[in-house]
Amino acid sequence: MIIDDTDCVVRFENVGLRYGLGAEVVQDITFTLNPGSFHFLVGPSGAGKSTLLKLMYLALKPSRGLITLFDRDIATTPRNDLPGLRRRVGVVFQEFRLLKHLSAFDNVALPLRVARIREDEVRKHVEELLSWVGLKDHMHARPPTMSGGQQQRVAIARAVIARPRLILADEPTGNVDDAMALRLLHLFEELNKLGSTIVIATHNESLVKRLGHPILKLERGHLEIIEGLPSGIGLPAWDMA
Repeated sequence: MIIDDTDCVVRFENVGLRYGLGAEVVQDITFTLNPGSFHFLVGPSGAGKSTLLKLMYLALKPSRGLITLFDRDIATTPRNDLPGLRRRVGVVFQEFRLLKHLSAFDNVALPLRVARIREDEVRKHVEELLSWVGLKDHMHARPPTMSGGQQQRVAIARAVIARPRLILADEPTGNVDDAMALRLLHLFEELNKLGSTIVIATHNESLVKRLGHPILKLERGHLEIIEGLPSGIGLPAWDMA
């Protein structure tokens, strides 16, 4: 495993968030994500799962409480330093957010090109990852011509291609069948073994039980941490090297 150089990846202390003058959407949230941990985020619709993820990747600011990301207190971190923190986070959004004018290949390649990785390395890793998620024959297709499940897989590949230190995924298996869902979750597990900290929001209770990772359970804005059961899955490893 790659060792993270932080004491903690994410820490929330008594965090609350309200929109305008309304009631708090999440309240008194306290937890720590250590380097290399893997958690599922569960809860009924409207419980605040997407809000909690947005707080973690700095899309929202809390109304109260302390958020620490990679050992940096967000409240006191200079604004110019925030983009650098965000680049260490890979996010899989429910709405995909793919660039419609770019091919699947170029969408996935974007984080590597922004990081100025050599083009031969970009091609190698992007082709390998798209093949692994079952899109070998769709690398040059543009998002508008692809199904929802195919777009979901492109979005996941783009989020993980640069092996970010923290990966947050909002319902990443919601548009694929169970076999592909297991394959994609195994991809997240392989990245976790390489050192990425993973949080996956999902409604798929059977997958949560099958993989056995610890659970962050949100209900009515409050968080409960549940230790997972031993994993019962045994899939072939994917070589990320």
